[in-house]
Parts: sequence; C-alpha cells; structure tokens
Amino acid sequence: MSNTGIIFDIKKYAIHDGPGIRTTIFLKGCSMGCQWCHNPESKHFGVENFMVKDRVKKISKNETIGYEISVDEIMKIIKKDKIFYNESGGGVTISGGEPTVQINFLLEILKECKKANIHTTVDTCGEAIWKNFEKIIEFVDLFLYDLKIIDNVLHNKYTGVSNKRVHKNLTNLIDCGKEVELRVPLIPDVTDTEKNLEDLIQFISSLKKEQSVTLLPYNPLNQDKLDRFCLKNNLGKLKVQSRDRLFAIKQKFILNGIDANIGD
Repeated sequence: MSNTGIIFDIKKYAIHDGPGIRTTIFLKGCSMGCQWCHNPESKHFGVENFMVKDRVKKISKNETIGYEISVDEIMKIIKKDKIFYNESGGGVTISGGEPTVQINFLLEILKECKKANIHTTVDTCGEAIWKNFEKIIEFVDLFLYDLKIIDNVLHNKYTGVSNKRVHKNLTNLIDCGKEVELRVPLIPDVTDTEKNLEDLIQFISSLKKEQSVTLLPYNPLNQDKLDRFCLKNNLGKLKVQSRDRLFAIKQKFILNGIDANIGD
C-alpha cells in the first residue's frame, strides 16, 4: 500500500484520454525510453531539477519537475469534477510516464475511484511484469494500450526495451475480458513505415478479439520539450504527417478489417 506518489501534472477537462470529460493524472517514471516521447521530463522516477530555456527572456533557469502528493489530495481534486464525469460518461485517466512504475500508488488511486463510482482508465505502454497488471485489473474499466514497433530489434533500438512482454500483457488483458483501446503513435520513418504498418495490422488481426485502433499523429511537442529541457534529440527534426498521409494509413487498417480512427 502506498498513500503517496510522484506526479508531474494534472490535466482537467481532458477529452482525448478516454471517453467523456476526464481528469488525467500524470505519474512520473517510465519503463521505456521512447526517443519521440512528448513527456521526456517524465521518464525518470522522482523529483528532478532541470535547467530550462526561457525563450522569451532568452535565459536558462532551474525548474523542478515532479512533486509528491497523497491519494487523499488527488481524490479531492478528482471529486470536484464528478458532475462532469457523470454527465459526459467520463472519469479519471492515469497516465505518465508509465503508471505501473508506481504500481502501489496507482492501485490506491484506482481503488478510491471505484469506491466513488468513477470510471477509470489507465494509459499504458504495456512494459511491466504481469503481476502488476493483476493487482489493478479489477479496478480498471479501460486500458489505453500503446503498440509501437513490431520488429523487436527496432523496438529495442527506439524504446530501449523488448516488446515481448508488451505483446504478452496485451493478450493476457484480452483473455481476461478487459476493454482495451489500442493506440499507435505514428512517428515519421520509425513507426509509420510500410513494413511496420503491415506488421501491426498482422499482429492486431491475430488477436482473439477484434480491437479498435486510434492512430496518433506525430506530436512535435517532443522536439520543443527536448530543446526546452536541454535534452539530447536522437531523431532530429521530424515532419508532421499530412492529412492525406494520415487518411491513407487509416484506410490501410480499415481495408484489413480493423476499426481505426485518427486521434488528436
């Protein structure tokens, strides 16, 4: 049991992190090292100090990222907007980082949300021991589950870890009858290659239950944050996909019998 944890942000009135109007809690720490991560300041667990560029004043200043907070404090924030959850079919989303990094803290938040009859969503990269998923599974209504790269060598190259456990955990969740929404981040020349898209379609089609897929266009916020936090950019400057390219990718999934939509 853990009554406190480290978060780095709380986003109220979120509409892209699950159904309805939601409050999204961003936990610090991640089990992957995706080179395109749009929250690079979240990767390491614990409170951190960054030398941050102020582009307006053209100076650098020290900024603390992450802070300790109790489950009770989080629940007070969450419950303030319960009327919006009820009216919109929304609830609470726990994101990161990777929320399972702080598994006991995550578990306590989820338990309290269920006591308050609040819909729960966990946004996960899937890289965790199955035992951690077993701890939380009965308290989660929806998993937003990332699928990035099917080729394991390339997955290791761009995320720093194997995808074997990611795939196994996904099949386990489906076998347990959990509601899962797959999410594919479309990173130019990394995850949106024709080969990876074909591999993704084949893998998703092989799952026991039909799954919906949300295609996430590349977010250049990654490049801005890497520069702002004075972090190394291994991918260089990437171009955002055109609307035509995104539509073509969506159609590729649909023509293969997979319900796909383009996210924000």
